[in-house]
Amino acid sequence: MDFDFPLRKIIHVDMDAFYASVEQHDNPALRGKPVAVGGGSKRGVVSAASYEARKFGVRSAMSGFLAKRNCPDLIFVKPRFDRYKEISQQVRAIFYEYTDLVEPLSLDEAYLDVTENKKGNPSATLVAKEIRNRILDKTGLTASAGISINKFIAKVASDYNKPNGQKTVNPEEVIDFLEVLDIRKFYGVGKVTAEKMYKLGIFTGKDLKTKPQEFLDTHFGKSGSYYYNVVRGIHLSEVKPHRIPKSVGAERTFSENLSSEVFMLKRLEHIAEELEKRLKKTKVAGKTITLKIKYSDFTLQTRSKTLAYYVASKALIFETAKELLYQEELGNSVRLLGISLANLNTEKKKPEKEDKQLIVQLKFDL
Repeated sequence: MDFDFPLRKIIHVDMDAFYASVEQHDNPALRGKPVAVGGGSKRGVVSAASYEARKFGVRSAMSGFLAKRNCPDLIFVKPRFDRYKEISQQVRAIFYEYTDLVEPLSLDEAYLDVTENKKGNPSATLVAKEIRNRILDKTGLTASAGISINKFIAKVASDYNKPNGQKTVNPEEVIDFLEVLDIRKFYGVGKVTAEKMYKLGIFTGKDLKTKPQEFLDTHFGKSGSYYYNVVRGIHLSEVKPHRIPKSVGAERTFSENLSSEVFMLKRLEHIAEELEKRLKKTKVAGKTITLKIKYSDFTLQTRSKTLAYYVASKALIFETAKELLYQEELGNSVRLLGISLANLNTEKKKPEKEDKQLIVQLKFDL
């Protein structure tokens, strides 16, 4: 198929079970065993799970209690974020040996645009393989990669041959690849959206492609045009080397459930103080303050207020959060509180105007 827009060579690199793999690498006694990074107590939460643990259904964000029930031999280790950041920086340094167009998504994954790369290698597939080998040599850890014409397909492809593998989706393979793709594999389609699509008779990319944009707009709002385009291989988002954060936040999970707003005020003050530190570090301020409340039954509620001015101080953040806390009665006892600041004062840079001429590339080997 010919595409009437410029094609890029995009790689999505994703470290394999990153936190857990770091722990297994640093402690040989953990290798080959089911490992979870996080807390194993009734209040604990799994941050990451090794592949040995995943076979038992252990997943990130799962309660430590449930994880242990699924896998009685599960070994819990405390997270060491300084160590994870250290290795992430080593991996990122390798990326920059190949291109300056690197868009980190988190400590363990990033997009790379290697259309024109520092090695002068025309094959993105070979570049991805070389990068994965360099990561293994440098850190002793494995990574997987997806390679294709845009970020969306590259990210989906990086999950295909995990762990320690890669998949390339060439231009002529894009449509066939997307049509047989389970709708749950589409990046941006979560559990709730997937269930909604199932009810509408959408199970694969091919099913999605049969729906007109008006239908998708009606049922999925602003996301309708996104679904309409990506299933046709259209995703024009460029790799952005400097991602501007849309929000900054801090939260705390409590060792015991809190049942009164009075008991929560001191915790909120500490959270506001932590948020202030993060705002100073990133040198930003914001207008919209959101209070996040997770109840003991794991239901989640958010309450927000937008101010007429930018704030970054603990005092103003805390006062607004306190106002939001008392805005309405609590629905249950509370296990987590969080405060985030959005509508930031980070300058929105306008993207450079693209050449209006549409480029048709008949052959584009990845």
